[in-house]
Amino acid sequence: MRRDVLDLRAFYAAPLGRAARTMLTRKVEEAWGDTRDLDVLGVGYATPFLDAARTRARRVVAAMPAQQGVEVWPHGGRNQACLVEETALPLPNALFDRVLAVHALEEADDPAALLAEIGRVMAPTGRLIVAVSSRDGAWTGAETTPFGHGRPYSRGQLESLIREAGLEPAGWTRALYVPPFGAMAGWAEGFEQVGARLWPRFAGVILMEAVKQTFAVKPRGHRAPARVFAPGVLLPSPAGPTPARHTGGRPLPVNKAPVPQAPSGRDR
Repeated sequence: MRRDVLDLRAFYAAPLGRAARTMLTRKVEEAWGDTRDLDVLGVGYATPFLDAARTRARRVVAAMPAQQGVEVWPHGGRNQACLVEETALPLPNALFDRVLAVHALEEADDPAALLAEIGRVMAPTGRLIVAVSSRDGAWTGAETTPFGHGRPYSRGQLESLIREAGLEPAGWTRALYVPPFGAMAGWAEGFEQVGARLWPRFAGVILMEAVKQTFAVKPRGHRAPARVFAPGVLLPSPAGPTPARHTGGRPLPVNKAPVPQAPSGRDR
């Protein structure tokens, strides 16, 4: 069962949540760069990481699963968030250039179907970033955070799931090395720098980028034998008597049926 949207909002308003927001947003911006004139979609609860994209992108939409609930976003502006069925997004095909999925897969009823649906709305050269709780990280067991709920993933498991949905992993990284305690939030930046070098496996979150690839299929020609139909020549049947065959200048005798004679008086 998904975490309620109110719990998620409360976490990211707390010091530890703000630290997590800073670390993950940095990774996303490093991967995507400038999103100017692009269409961006957030799936799950991705709004804390989309503020920078919202100011530059052409279009930003936040799709929040029905079991989680939805909130008005951005606050004080025109709403860009909507409540969706996670395996049937009410969005057209091949629309979004960038998709960010956070708090989406871990508590999904069918993660593969959710990824396949994301792939449907991605543009042919679109890019997806999935952020999930790491199976080896300390945040997996921290039930006071959103990353301590649902199914955590290893790198290999996430790669297999992405490929199952018809997408291709293109890169990955880790984030959140700070221990999941509010008192450690002020040290988050130091843990992020040191942890990536000393204990990379114990990061709290795995971020994996995937791309949607479409291939043009070039038809191959095959030589096929030509079937030529040559109908026989039909000669007209002559009208009138049958012509005589050549027999040395004399016509063939014609057999005539005997003509009956009238009876004589003698035969009466």
